[in-house]
Parts: sequence; structure tokens; C-alpha cells
Amino acid sequence: MRKKRPICDSDFSAIAVPSMHGSGYLDYTVETHASRSLKMMEEFRQQELLCDLVLHVTHKDRTVDFKVHKVVLASCSQYFRAMFTSSFRECSASEVTLRDVCPLVLGRLIDFAYTSRITVGEKCVLHLLLAAMRFQVEDVAKACCDFLTKHVEPANVIGIARFAEEIGCCELHCWCREYINTHFSEVTKEEEFFSLSHCQLLELISQDSLKVLCESEVYKACTDWVRWDMEGRAQYLHALLNAVHIYALPPKFLKNQLLSCPILSKANACKDFLAKIFQDMTLRKLPPAPNRGTQLIYVAGGYRQQSLALMEAYDPRKNVWLKLSDMETPCSGLAACALFGLLYTVGGRNLTPQSNSESNGLSCYNPMTNQWSQRASLNTPRNRVGVGVVDGCIYAVGGSQGSTHYNTVERWDPESNRWSFVCPMSVARLGAGVTACGGFLYVVGGYDGQTRWNTAERYQPDTNAWQPLAPMSMTRSGLGLVCMNSYLYAVGGYNGQSQLASVERYNMARNLWEPRASMHQCRSAHGVTVHQGRIYVFGKPVSHQNDAEIHSVALNFPFNCLNSKRLRVCRRLQPAGLPGQRRVLLPGQKRMDAHRRHARRTQRHGRRCYHGALSRKPARA
Repeated sequence: MRKKRPICDSDFSAIAVPSMHGSGYLDYTVETHASRSLKMMEEFRQQELLCDLVLHVTHKDRTVDFKVHKVVLASCSQYFRAMFTSSFRECSASEVTLRDVCPLVLGRLIDFAYTSRITVGEKCVLHLLLAAMRFQVEDVAKACCDFLTKHVEPANVIGIARFAEEIGCCELHCWCREYINTHFSEVTKEEEFFSLSHCQLLELISQDSLKVLCESEVYKACTDWVRWDMEGRAQYLHALLNAVHIYALPPKFLKNQLLSCPILSKANACKDFLAKIFQDMTLRKLPPAPNRGTQLIYVAGGYRQQSLALMEAYDPRKNVWLKLSDMETPCSGLAACALFGLLYTVGGRNLTPQSNSESNGLSCYNPMTNQWSQRASLNTPRNRVGVGVVDGCIYAVGGSQGSTHYNTVERWDPESNRWSFVCPMSVARLGAGVTACGGFLYVVGGYDGQTRWNTAERYQPDTNAWQPLAPMSMTRSGLGLVCMNSYLYAVGGYNGQSQLASVERYNMARNLWEPRASMHQCRSAHGVTVHQGRIYVFGKPVSHQNDAEIHSVALNFPFNCLNSKRLRVCRRLQPAGLPGQRRVLLPGQKRMDAHRRHARRTQRHGRRCYHGALSRKPARA
């Protein structure tokens, strides 16, 4: 007969710790006790031992009985806990009937209660989620939601969102709504989109959190939805157009719609409504268009011992920096602007200890995909170039190549993807302040290789001519120039002897410059932009090259420091599908939820920042 092995301490998984009751005691915990007990309860169920309840599950004409233990069901289901621990008559009953639930699905929930395991698949997930929500088995509901979120796509997200709303699964419903907001343009191409009611579509497009590159995507979604059933839906077109941010549409796009959209030809009231807005656009009577998505300030390129390819975005609401996809080529002295929801960088140079080459490149960054692409190159390489956007076209102003300084100006048309020369400026300008306002392109200051300018001029595309303006109070190159509330703000710069902290404002109505509150730091070749009534300044102070400041324009408050060493930094690990984040003064910034936070200190300058349609420049002139 085989001798029985003696029992060893290793046969028991336990933790022994000194007791709080004194030295005469030892607290002893068997880690596997709970799982062994649950396993024993499952064996009792299979053998129908000690069961105190029979569930009669009725579905259609079929009834299936389950013999169970009340305590096990109550331990994982708030529904059964309330049923068996309150004053309901089922509390003392030995039999309970459940109607309108599939026995197979309820059987899975019962199996989960006894084993803590469940398998979720495409064929059963909706039935399982419905039952888990009804009987309040939270762990199973979460497993089903996790499965669905991993399998959501533009073709099924509306149906899943509708199902989640009907069964009261708020978390899944909110997740799907955010997905729809972030992938709006893809969702609107799927058949489920056209099953939305006019109220549901109106609610969707009325959200400022909708993430689109251009408002034309929202307009087109509405007209496509109406075209799906012209007879039944034409009556809702005017209400839908009122929810579209019409003033944010590109004027050329709106003009083409007025000329060729077949739906508008059958809706005179809507056509008149859009024609009036197009007339306002032509006359520059444009009210501020509401922004969609998260608004970020982008900073690209720069110089630190050599040109940089870095790209970051600052979120003013959260006071954090987000690390984005690097540019394809390191670049300093570049200019940047936003056009129809995309960021464009223009010109600059790639300076390394071994080489120095000016760039004629035009690069495009898509915040929805976190990817860069190339567009048509400038006719002339331009370092320290300035850019502005007027009537849907990008203007590249001045700059230099080697020792040659330019007074020439080029215009890029996104429809043809071609650059063409326009009327040159009165003088050559490197490091000039450039911005657009009211259909004009404004240029101030700069350097021609011998003289630093305090002069200003503006370009009118309709006449292809430049008009001189009142000069600034001092010479400035490497300055920042922004437009706000019909004023131009010239910020910082270099006067040939030192960097400047001073700020002056151009009054368009009176054609004169007025002094404003100075910055805390002297700066040139810095980035300047506007966000919600404030001027943001980034980079290139004398001592702290990654500092930033904010200026409240309305009350002429002094600039407030935003020291980058105190800013939290979020680094994105991989591109995310969402929201957010839309989510920039670029509408439709995608979601940045896959990131980790870490502290970071940098010493960068000569970086381009833009917010919406804004740009700036680097390196001292």
C-alpha cells in the first residue's frame, strides 16, 4: 500500500501577520478561501444541493427552470439583492418567475455569478448587455461595453448609441456620442446616418464639441441627409442650416453651393438666407463664428544649437502641453497659419553645425490624424518669412535666401495647389510682422539687410496693390503681429541694439499707433497669437527661451508670465481616434487620450506658433 505523503506548510496558500490584539495572537488569511468557497457553491448548484430558489424563466412560449442559491445571486446583482433582502414577497418565496428574458442569456449571468467568468461575442453581446442592465450585474455590463467600444466603427456607432440610450447604459451612450463627434465626417457617409430623425441630426450638429476640419463638412452632411428623402425632409433644411456655422464656411464653397446645389434650387427661402450671408462675407460684415472642438495653440519648429522638428500644442483651459508628431524636416525661421482646420508651415531653414539650407517647403499638418503631408513648394526659398490668410489663400511675405532679402510676395491657392507672385512690397522685409484682418494683409517692420523698418503697409487682393500706413513709434524686426477687435498689436522685436519688451497698437480708424502695456521679458523672433480676448506670447526671451506670457487686451492689463518650467506636459504615446481632441484654434482637434504626463524643461526659441489663422517667426534679425 502506498504511503501517504505528510502534509506540508506549502500545501496552504496563506499569509500570517502579527495580530493587532497582542503578541499572543496571529492573524491568518487563506488567500484561496473565497475562490474555493465559490467553486463549492457551483458544485452544490450542479448537484442541486442546498438550493433555496427555483427561477422560472419564461420567453415567448418557452420556460426553463434554474435551481440556484439566493445568496449567490444577491452577492453580484443589485436587482436580486433588493428582491431577496427587502419586503418584497419574493424575499421568502422558493419560486420566482422572470418573464421576457432569454433563458440562455440568463443562464450565462447565473454561470457568471458562480464562476466569475463570462464569454462575450458579437452574436450575444447586445442580448447579454440588455440582461445585465435589467438585472444590474455591473461587471457583466462593463465587459459588454468594453467589447462594444473595441468593435465600434463609423458604420455601426449610431445603432449602438441608440441601443445604449434605450436600455439606459449612460456610459456606453456617452462614449458613442463622443466617437460620433470625433469621426463625424466618416459617420455621415454610412447608411445609419440617414436613419437619424431631424431632431437627432439637429441635436448632433448643434454641439460645439463636434470635431470637423471645416464647417463645410457639417453643411454637406445636412444637404446629403435631406437629399436622402427630398419629399419628406426638405421642410427641415432651413432649421438645419440655422444650426450650421454658416459664417465659418469658406466663401468660395458657399458661392459654389448657391450656384450649383440642386437642393437650394428647390428651396428659395434657404437660398435667400445663404445669399444674404454670402453678401455679408463679400462686404466683410462677419460676426465671430463659434468654434467647434477643443481650441489649442500650436508651436512648431525652432532652434536650439540646431533647427528643430518638434511640434507641440498648448491647451489654455488645462494649462498643459501636448507632444505631437514631429515635422518631417527640422526647421527654424518658418512661418505658420491655419486654413480650413489644417496647420500649414511655410519656408524657414534647416540649420545644423554642418550645413545651412533655406526651405521653399509648404507642409500641412492634420490634427485629426496627427500626420504631416507636403504641398506645392514656394517659387523662392524664404527664411524668416511671414504669412497671412486672406479669402482662403495663404500669402508668403518677404524673407531671405542667403544675403538676398525679398520684397516679393507669393500666394498659394489650395484648390489648384499652386503658388503665384502678386504685387511686391515697397521694401524688402525679413522678420516682418504679418497678419490678416478685414480682407487685407498687413505687414509692419522687418529688416532689408541694412535697415530695420518702422514702416507699415497693407495689401488689398481685389486691386493687387499695397497702401502705406502710419509708421510705428520705433523700428522693429523679429516682432509679433496680431489682429484683435480691429486693432493691430506689434509685440516685442529687435531694434538693432537690443530686444524689446514694448507693445504698440495700430488704430485702423485713426491711422496711428498707440503704446500698450509692455511684456515682462524682452523678446524677438517669438510666437504670438490670440485666444479668447488675450494675446499669448511664446519663446525667445533673453534668459528663458521657453517662457510664455499672456496679455489681457480689453483692459490693457500687464502681461502675465506662463513659465514653461511650471507647465504640466502631456506626451501622447500614439495617435488617438478621438475626441479630442475635435479637438486649437483649429476646429476639430482629435482626442488626445492616449498619453502620459511627465515633467519637462526645454530651452527653445525661434519657434512658430499659431492659433486659428495666426502665425509668427524665429531668430533675431
